[in-house]
Amino acid sequence: MTNWIFKMATDYDAPRKTDNDDTESIEALKERVPDKLSGAVDAEDADNPGGFELAGADLSDMELDVVVLPPQDDEFTCVSCFLVKHRSQVDHEEKLGPVCKECAF
Repeated sequence: MTNWIFKMATDYDAPRKTDNDDTESIEALKERVPDKLSGAVDAEDADNPGGFELAGADLSDMELDVVVLPPQDDEFTCVSCFLVKHRSQVDHEEKLGPVCKECAF
Protein backbone atom coordinates (compact mmCIF):
# COMPACT_ATOMS: atom_id res chain seq x y z
CA MET A 1 0.00 0.00 0.00
CA THR A 2 1.37 3.41 -1.00
CA ASN A 3 0.93 6.47 1.19
CA TRP A 4 0.10 9.54 -0.86
CA ILE A 5 0.73 12.97 0.55
CA PHE A 6 -1.12 15.81 -1.09
CA LYS A 7 0.03 19.35 -0.46
CA MET A 8 -1.99 22.47 -1.03
CA ALA A 9 -0.75 24.90 -3.65
CA THR A 10 0.69 28.11 -2.24
CA ASP A 11 -0.85 31.36 -3.37
CA TYR A 12 2.11 33.72 -3.35
CA ASP A 13 -0.11 36.70 -4.18
CA ALA A 14 -2.19 36.29 -1.05
CA PRO A 15 -1.34 38.65 1.82
CA ARG A 16 0.78 37.02 4.48
CA LYS A 17 -0.17 37.57 8.08
CA THR A 18 1.53 36.42 11.21
CA ASP A 19 0.48 36.58 14.81
CA ASN A 20 2.92 39.44 15.42
CA ASP A 21 1.47 41.77 12.77
CA ASP A 22 0.69 45.16 14.23
CA THR A 23 -1.76 47.24 12.31
CA GLU A 24 -0.53 50.79 11.99
CA SER A 25 -2.09 53.66 10.20
CA ILE A 26 -0.53 55.00 7.02
CA GLU A 27 0.20 58.27 8.80
CA ALA A 28 2.19 56.47 11.51
CA LEU A 29 4.22 54.61 8.91
CA LYS A 30 4.92 57.84 7.00
CA GLU A 31 6.26 59.46 10.18
CA ARG A 32 8.70 56.60 10.78
CA VAL A 33 10.07 56.47 7.22
CA PRO A 34 11.83 59.55 5.80
CA ASP A 35 10.32 60.97 2.65
CA LYS A 36 12.65 59.82 -0.15
CA LEU A 37 10.60 61.54 -2.83
CA SER A 38 10.86 65.00 -1.37
CA GLY A 39 12.20 67.83 -3.50
CA ALA A 40 15.28 68.33 -1.33
CA VAL A 41 18.55 67.86 -3.21
CA ASP A 42 21.83 67.21 -1.45
CA ALA A 43 24.28 69.79 -2.83
CA GLU A 44 27.24 67.79 -1.49
CA ASP A 45 26.48 64.72 -3.57
CA ALA A 46 29.56 62.48 -3.59
CA ASP A 47 28.71 61.08 -7.03
CA ASN A 48 28.62 64.53 -8.59
CA PRO A 49 31.23 66.70 -6.86
CA GLY A 50 31.28 69.32 -9.63
CA GLY A 51 27.65 70.25 -9.25
CA PHE A 52 24.84 69.80 -11.68
CA GLU A 53 25.28 70.41 -15.40
CA LEU A 54 22.32 71.71 -17.31
CA ALA A 55 21.48 70.48 -20.78
CA GLY A 56 22.87 72.80 -23.42
CA ALA A 57 25.48 74.27 -21.08
CA ASP A 58 28.59 75.76 -22.73
CA LEU A 59 31.44 73.34 -22.06
CA SER A 60 33.89 74.84 -24.57
CA ASP A 61 36.26 75.96 -21.81
CA MET A 62 36.53 72.44 -20.35
CA GLU A 63 39.65 70.40 -21.08
CA LEU A 64 39.31 66.64 -21.30
CA ASP A 65 42.30 64.35 -20.89
CA VAL A 66 41.73 61.14 -22.82
CA VAL A 67 44.42 58.61 -23.62
CA VAL A 68 43.68 56.79 -26.88
CA LEU A 69 45.57 53.56 -27.39
CA PRO A 70 46.15 52.12 -30.86
CA PRO A 71 44.56 48.74 -31.64
CA GLN A 72 46.40 45.94 -29.88
CA ASP A 73 47.47 42.72 -31.61
CA ASP A 74 45.08 40.62 -29.48
CA GLU A 75 42.01 42.85 -30.07
CA PHE A 76 39.45 43.29 -32.83
CA THR A 77 36.42 45.51 -33.43
CA CYS A 78 33.18 43.64 -34.06
CA VAL A 79 31.50 44.82 -37.27
CA SER A 80 28.06 44.24 -35.73
CA CYS A 81 28.23 45.92 -32.29
CA PHE A 82 31.41 47.99 -32.90
CA LEU A 83 32.88 47.00 -29.54
CA VAL A 84 36.58 46.28 -29.13
CA LYS A 85 36.97 42.71 -27.90
CA HIS A 86 39.72 40.17 -27.27
CA ARG A 87 40.61 37.84 -30.16
CA SER A 88 39.24 34.89 -28.16
CA GLN A 89 35.75 36.39 -28.68
CA VAL A 90 35.83 36.09 -32.51
CA ASP A 91 33.04 33.85 -33.78
CA HIS A 92 33.53 34.20 -37.52
CA GLU A 93 34.78 36.53 -40.23
CA GLU A 94 32.43 38.23 -42.67
CA LYS A 95 33.17 40.24 -45.79
CA LEU A 96 33.23 43.42 -43.68
CA GLY A 97 35.31 41.99 -40.83
CA PRO A 98 35.15 39.91 -37.65
CA VAL A 99 31.93 39.24 -35.69
CA CYS A 100 32.02 38.54 -31.96
CA LYS A 101 30.39 35.52 -30.28
CA GLU A 102 27.62 37.64 -28.73
CA CYS A 103 26.52 39.04 -32.09
CA ALA A 104 26.70 35.69 -33.88
CA PHE A 105 23.42 34.44 -32.39
